[in-house]
Amino acid sequence: MTELEHRQIGRDSLFLMADLRLDGVDGEHKVKVRNLSAGGMMAEGNVRVVVGMRLEVNLRNLGWIEGVVAWIQENRFGIAFVEDIDPKVVRATASGPTSDELTPRFVRPPLPTHERGRMRKI
Repeated sequence: MTELEHRQIGRDSLFLMADLRLDGVDGEHKVKVRNLSAGGMMAEGNVRVVVGMRLEVNLRNLGWIEGVVAWIQENRFGIAFVEDIDPKVVRATASGPTSDELTPRFVRPPLPTHERGRMRKI
């Protein structure tokens, strides 16, 4: 795949935070995820990286993903993932209780009434 073909892969622009671990360096760094595709992402942060450096990024709903620094431009850098991911999973919000589950029973609207003709007599 040529560089131009690689750049044409669909990517989602978004803004979320992620943790980053650099191979051979202790500790974690916070970075901003600026865009995301199945094969990689653009990160922004004050992290000293070099092209080819191996790393792991903790993406929401996926966990730690292995990657390699593909390019650097000022405080932004590209990460090529070792294995493709599903960016829609990262975009999805964490599932929580529905509004019906949060609303007390005594305030919920009544159940819909049914037509008498359609109901069976017991």
